[in-house]
Amino acid sequence: MSKNKDRVIMNDDIRVTELRCNVDGAEPLGIVSTDDAMTKANELGLDLVLIAPNAKPPVAKIMDYGKYRYQEEKKLKEQRKNQVKIVVKEIKLSVKIAENDMNFKVKHAREFLEKGFHVKFRVFLRGREMATPQAGKDVLLRVWPMVEDIGVMEKPPKFEGRYYNMYVVPQK
Repeated sequence: MSKNKDRVIMNDDIRVTELRCNVDGAEPLGIVSTDDAMTKANELGLDLVLIAPNAKPPVAKIMDYGKYRYQEEKKLKEQRKNQVKIVVKEIKLSVKIAENDMNFKVKHAREFLEKGFHVKFRVFLRGREMATPQAGKDVLLRVWPMVEDIGVMEKPPKFEGRYYNMYVVPQK
């Protein structure tokens, strides 16, 4: 049986005799018995929520918990909405790529960069091409002058496994 760490202890679930009590938007009550704090919360029509159960004495707050939870969820949604999602488009090339094929792929990469996407160029080395990995780097170095006017090379050509990778981001 696992314990839920996000579980909020409130109202009748509070099992301590004394606690430090604060009222939402008012003067703190100080250290009072749990029964007195519950009575005060009931008078105000609010919830008694245990904020810091491990403190000496534990700290509780009298507040409208439903409203508090709603506002927290609203903040999280706003943060997610304002998050910037980086889209990475991948362009695969080969060592033996023809010039017109390279121009076609670079044309697409330029379109991606103009839209604000990041572009990852990859050259896959097959079989005997692994004997001369410099050929993969040469392909990427031929591509770079075609996109350098609208992009910034974030990661220069690097050999990783069977691939030569180069990462280009749009200019700001």
